[in-house]
Amino acid sequence: MHTLREIEERARAAADKPAPYGSDLDLAAYIDEAPERSYVDSLEQLEELGEEELARAGVVKSGRQRSGSFVQIDGSVVHRKALEKGLEILSTREALEKYDWLWGYYWKAVAVDSDKYTAAVEMGPYEGYFMRALPGSRTIYPLQACLYIREPRFVQRVHNIIIAEEGSELHIITGCASEHRIQAGLHLGVSEFYVKKGARITFTMVHNWAEGMDVRPRSGIVVEEGGLFMSNYVVMEPVRSLQLYPTARLVGEGATARFHAILVAQPGSEMDVGSRVILSAPRCSAEIVSRAITKGGYIAARGHIRGEVGGVRAHLECRGLILDERGVIHAVPELEGRAEDVDMSHEAAVGKIAQEEVEYLMARGLSEEEAVSTIVRGFLNVKIEGLPPLLEREMRRMMELSEEKAL
Repeated sequence: MHTLREIEERARAAADKPAPYGSDLDLAAYIDEAPERSYVDSLEQLEELGEEELARAGVVKSGRQRSGSFVQIDGSVVHRKALEKGLEILSTREALEKYDWLWGYYWKAVAVDSDKYTAAVEMGPYEGYFMRALPGSRTIYPLQACLYIREPRFVQRVHNIIIAEEGSELHIITGCASEHRIQAGLHLGVSEFYVKKGARITFTMVHNWAEGMDVRPRSGIVVEEGGLFMSNYVVMEPVRSLQLYPTARLVGEGATARFHAILVAQPGSEMDVGSRVILSAPRCSAEIVSRAITKGGYIAARGHIRGEVGGVRAHLECRGLILDERGVIHAVPELEGRAEDVDMSHEAAVGKIAQEEVEYLMARGLSEEEAVSTIVRGFLNVKIEGLPPLLEREMRRMMELSEEKAL
């Protein structure tokens, strides 16, 4: 286990280290200070964020059909509560103070010196959530979390740690959002996931940023024997720049990781988005599927699968649709086999809507605009195998809220 001093030294050494992909940012352009927000015992008492604002971030203000909630505004945790037995929700700082053993997980799934953005999270004031499902616990309803930026030019530093103990099941719906009036801001989010033997985590994320926001999430996942990690990621509204590349390490026999992403790049948006899975134990499997649409923005859709041992299976799929001639989609699929008897495949396709498809629908009574909208919605309607029915309905609801503005 690294000592805190070693972690801090590594962070300082990486303070100027740019990310290996995507555009670079000047961190000095953002501010660290924001007004302290008041804590509320119930989301119904949260006056700063309305029901519609929270709903578009995947959060139900009433708390119905949720097993707990966490809300952070700027740098303040304003609410955190678990409503079912077998679940824990704390701020990360609270959890590190409460549990000495948690330091054994701190900066293990993500390296603190990965780049200057991870270093900045450690070196500056941060908050974030700690979520834990106790051994054998299984809940019907998901936890919900919202990370919100209200202060202009604020840099929100977040370090999340999520643990599903052996045989447990943990479902999370989380939204990142900001005031749409702010012209600039930065979100730095580190998330570390630990899926123990026979456990399961589903993580559904919806981004709903302002046009001037820069976003740099950094995520790492460790999946043990027979565990499952499933990520569903949706971003449809404008953002100045977005850069993420979560890495899942399958370290136990029969471990599984699935990543699904739905991306819509509005004019002026720059997205460099991907997922990586490292399969290092027998009978592991992985799937990376993305649907990308550009309405004038830039998308780099990355995917990297590395098979380190025999007897693993994986598939990578990227499909892109260009709706505006100013838009660019750069698909970057990578397969890396390091052993005999690996079964890995990929497919990538980028193009535009076929005119004959539009004409076919118009011949059946749709206007041209309605025909294009129908084709686009069908393109984005990806069936996610293994997602519980409640989560599937919730994901569809959140996508529909985003689609209203995005498409």
